[in-house]
Amino acid sequence: MAKEKVTYRCSECGWSSPKWVGQCRECQAWGTIDEAGAAAPGCVAAAAPRSPALPIGQVDGEQARRRATGVSELDRVLGGGIVPGAVVLMAGEPGVGKSTLLLDVAARAARQARSSDGSAAGPVLYVTGEESSAQVKARAERIGAIDDHLLLADDNDLAVLLGHVEATSPSLLIVDSVQTIQSTQVEGGAGGVAQVRAVAAGLIRVAKERNLPVLLVGHVTKDGGIAGPRVLEHLVDVVCQFEGERHGRLRLLRAVKNRYGPTDEVGCFELTDTGIRGLPDPSGLFLSQSLSSVPGSCVTVSMEGRRPMPTEVQALVAATSSGSPRRTTSGVDHSRVAMVLAVLQARLGADTSTLDVYVSTVGGARTSESAVDLATAIAVVSAARNQATAAGLVVIGEVGLTGEIRSCLSVQRRLQEAARLGFTKAIVPAQGSEDLQAVDGLMVLPVSDLATAVRVALP
Repeated sequence: MAKEKVTYRCSECGWSSPKWVGQCRECQAWGTIDEAGAAAPGCVAAAAPRSPALPIGQVDGEQARRRATGVSELDRVLGGGIVPGAVVLMAGEPGVGKSTLLLDVAARAARQARSSDGSAAGPVLYVTGEESSAQVKARAERIGAIDDHLLLADDNDLAVLLGHVEATSPSLLIVDSVQTIQSTQVEGGAGGVAQVRAVAAGLIRVAKERNLPVLLVGHVTKDGGIAGPRVLEHLVDVVCQFEGERHGRLRLLRAVKNRYGPTDEVGCFELTDTGIRGLPDPSGLFLSQSLSSVPGSCVTVSMEGRRPMPTEVQALVAATSSGSPRRTTSGVDHSRVAMVLAVLQARLGADTSTLDVYVSTVGGARTSESAVDLATAIAVVSAARNQATAAGLVVIGEVGLTGEIRSCLSVQRRLQEAARLGFTKAIVPAQGSEDLQAVDGLMVLPVSDLATAVRVALP
């Protein structure tokens, strides 16, 4: 018979070793190495299935019908609503507004369940492992999320959490956060690899068995990744990333993974003193003086997934006070700004090698796509010449190293958004412009090179 192979695993980070050691070689923790079990070769005995396999055409599709959360921007990201039995992981930096958003979702879902006529919709269960019930209630009073159909529990034991689910039979479960819940059947502290894996598996099992939608809050690491094992992202059905400057009002919700819908939708929210609200039209945050002439400013339309977003790029060119000129950017790709400055110097003779250059977006908008290159170039030239761009102008295009203006995706949708906001002129790449349809109230000016674009934008 083959000899059983025993492995040892760290309960904190999951590092494995063929033999026992006192200190983990990965996380340097002492006394965390335990036997992971025997891995003897053999066959797994067959078991009787709980339900027979059905032809795919006979599967009841009504069980996967989406249900609106009451927050339109969240529904947009989820693909129209949350699917019963789906497990959604929402990650973000501390203070970005994850708990505030989910508490608002919980209150809206509770009101919908309470007002359902003759339905058997249960209450909404909100389990917090980070704060006390009194702290969560204080936040709920501030944002107006008090409802008798919203149940609140503060505990970090998985067994107790599942007991609350058995006792209340909720229609929606929210856990804040998954890294604070731990199982007594697994060794290690809360947030460790083994604990997060066990907690996620237990919550996913109850979600699928009860057809219960579950929303989980996840912590992030210093580099922005979701804390815990990577398997957590593979286990859940939807992974959403909540982004935004901590001291700003704008928040963006992106779907990194979605088994039930697209992953190219973006939800916009505004965080205020009284809570968080969706922004179906966030253009007011991204544009300061979009239709007036201001030197050093140029407006473009970037694409966040399938959503056109107006973005105002501002530039400032000033004499340097040191031997090394500064290149400071905010909201735009630093490397692309450096490339645009090099193209301006080589193709237009706009030398900024002895000047400080600052490039930023308005309202905390962040974009890294190449279609913003032309707006960056025109904003820098406008600032250097102290000359404002033409009134009501929006520019779209990628700047190549030879000075040509390259085409970009979804130009038609960008132009329609620009016309809706009141812009009257648009500079677009000449390549592919013959396929564009006319937009009411918007004069489209195709250009092929950067020099022509600058002459048109700065008459």
